Amino acid sequence: MSEDDSTSSAQEHSEKKRSWLERLSAAFSGEPHTRDELVALLRTAQEDGLIAADTLKMMEGAISVAELTVGDVMISRSQMVSLPVEAPFLDLMKQVVESGHSRFPVHGDNKDDILGVLLAKDLLRGVVADQGPGTIRELLRPAVLIPEAKKLNVLLKEFRLSRNHMAIVVDEYGGVAGLVTIEDVLEQIVGEIDDEHDEAEDPAAGIAIQADGRYVVDALTAIGDFNERFGAGFPDDDYDTIGGLVTEAIGHLPEIGDELALDRFMFRVARADARRVQAFHVTVLPPDDQDAA
Repeated sequence: MSEDDSTSSAQEHSEKKRSWLERLSAAFSGEPHTRDELVALLRTAQEDGLIAADTLKMMEGAISVAELTVGDVMISRSQMVSLPVEAPFLDLMKQVVESGHSRFPVHGDNKDDILGVLLAKDLLRGVVADQGPGTIRELLRPAVLIPEAKKLNVLLKEFRLSRNHMAIVVDEYGGVAGLVTIEDVLEQIVGEIDDEHDEAEDPAAGIAIQADGRYVVDALTAIGDFNERFGAGFPDDDYDTIGGLVTEAIGHLPEIGDELALDRFMFRVARADARRVQAFHVTVLPPDDQDAA
């Protein structure tokens, strides 16, 4: 390439860059004063071809993070996978493998007694090491406790500075309300982050009847909505969703195929991943079956 051609190419690149900057500057010339106005300008910029649709989505997500709290995105207590500190190494390994997580809250006598956080890699080292630790207490890392009201943008900054990837969420009484990971926060910006343990999400939601008479019920269906649809009377004092209610009744994070009879309903886990139940098959039991249940 000749020197003239190189100079011409550099000039064209400079002009394109300047033109892009000028158009972007023009798009923001209205000087937005609120988040809504800013989002409106960003959408206009996307419509004009200044930014891609995916970029717009991430920018909107980044803006929304400042408005959300930990309580909006946390994994609820009923769907947490926590480990008892006195459990044998082999039992702990089984739970770790089945869950697919890399970090676990470890508790003492009850799930509110959080002693620390266990990393799967630390547990593996403890198992294979010669003359390894006698209990997992020696492998625990400090747990970070945060309130439900903490803003997500503040939490994300703290995660980056401390290099922690998980925090335990506590309620106003000091009890464990759930947990939140750095992935939960980032998903608010970039969208769902699937890994090898996640299954494709079924777009069906809510409550839908099947040809065989069973219902497919999304686990995030509000208990009030479930009660209204089926004339049920499940309480919603402790849990907001039907998934939380059934998970607590089962006593552990359910797996696909797990079944439970509650009142006049048979719940069978239809979809689940390593973090939460996603949907149930629900059968309304005949009177005789209800008595047996």
